[in-house]
Amino acid sequence: MTTHRARAPKPLADPNRPVERAVTAALVLAVLAGIGWIGGMIYTVAGWSL
Repeated sequence: MTTHRARAPKPLADPNRPVERAVTAALVLAVLAGIGWIGGMIYTVAGWSL
């Protein structure tokens, strides 16, 4: 009987590729911009009540 070793699955993409690094950086910037926008809206609404 032959034994088969389970191989570890290969990652879908190499993390060292510049395109993926650019996409990751863009997503991080988008999240930060969204958090800043939400903070600005909270500040604006809080300012109305003063």
